[in-house]
Amino acid sequence: MGKKIISFITVIILLVIAVLYSAVTGSIDISMMELVRGLFTGGNHEVEVIKDLRFPRIIIGLFAGAALSVSGVLLQAVMRNPLAEPGIIGVSSGAAFMSVLMISIFPTLFFYVPLFAFLGGAFAFILVYSFSWKSGLDPLRMILIGVAINAVFTGLLQVFSFTGSSMIQAVGDMTISNLSMKNWSDVNIIVLYGLIGLILSLFVFGWCNYLALEDKTAKNLGLNVNLARFVISAIAVLLASVATAIAGMFAFVGLIVPHIGRALVGTDHKLLIPFSALLGALLILIADTLGRTLISPNEIPASIIVALIGGPFLIFLLRKSDRIYGN
Repeated sequence: MGKKIISFITVIILLVIAVLYSAVTGSIDISMMELVRGLFTGGNHEVEVIKDLRFPRIIIGLFAGAALSVSGVLLQAVMRNPLAEPGIIGVSSGAAFMSVLMISIFPTLFFYVPLFAFLGGAFAFILVYSFSWKSGLDPLRMILIGVAINAVFTGLLQVFSFTGSSMIQAVGDMTISNLSMKNWSDVNIIVLYGLIGLILSLFVFGWCNYLALEDKTAKNLGLNVNLARFVISAIAVLLASVATAIAGMFAFVGLIVPHIGRALVGTDHKLLIPFSALLGALLILIADTLGRTLISPNEIPASIIVALIGGPFLIFLLRKSDRIYGN
C-alpha cells in the first residue's frame, strides 16, 4: 500500500509541476508571479495571450491523455489482452475518419464532432468485435483484426488528403496531433464529454476486475458478462473518440500507461483507472511542452514526442518484467 500511495503522490506532484512549467514556458517567457498577478488583476497583454493560447492546449492535453489512458485500461479489461489500445484496434482511426467525413459533408456542425467521432469509433470497435468472435473471443485474433481495421480507416482518412485543401487541413489536424491553435470552445467540448467518460469509468472498476477472470467464472460470481463488456466498451470508445476528435490521434498512450500503472499500483482497477488518468495526462502534457520548446519557435507535434518516448520505454518495460498484465 505504501508504494501505491507514493506513486499517486509522485504523479500528482509531477503533474502540478508540469502544468506550472508549461504555463510559463514558451515563446512568451514570463515568471510565475507575473502570471498569477496578471490573472487576478488583468491588464497584462502577455498574460492575456497565454490565457487564450497556452491554457487551452494545456487543458486539452491533460484531458486527452487521461481519456486515452483510461480507454486503454478499459479495452484491455474487455479483451483480456495487454496489446488492446484505441489506436491499435482501429477505434481512433475510425473516430478520425468519421469526424473528417461528417465535417466535409456538414461543415456547420462542428460542435457535434465528438458525436460523429463516437459513432466512427463505435463502428470500428463493432467490426473488430464481430469479426473476432468465433466460439468465443480470441485475444490474438482481435488484435490482428484490429490492426487490419485500423489500416483500412487510416487509408480512407488519407484519401481525403487528395480531395481539396480544406480536407488536407482537417486530416492533418487529426493525424499530426499538434495541440497549437486550440481554443476555449475545444476545451468546453473535451471537458464536457471527457468528464462524462472518466466519471463513468470509475463506476465500472468492479466489472473490469471480474472480466480478468474466465467468462464462466465471472458468470458464476453473478456478473452479466455481455452487458459488462458492452457498457465498458461504450465508455472506452467515448473516451478515445472525444480525445481523437479534439486532440488528434496519439499512439502508445493507451498502451504504455496502463502497463506502467499495473507495475506501480497493481491490477485492481479501483486504483488503476484513476492512476492511469493522472499518468496519461502527465505524459501528453510533457510531450506537448517538449514539442513546443525544444526547437522553438518551430514545434514538434506532441504525438511524435509520445511515440519517441513510448516506443523505447515499452521495449524496456517488456524486457524488465514478465508480469505485464493480469495477476
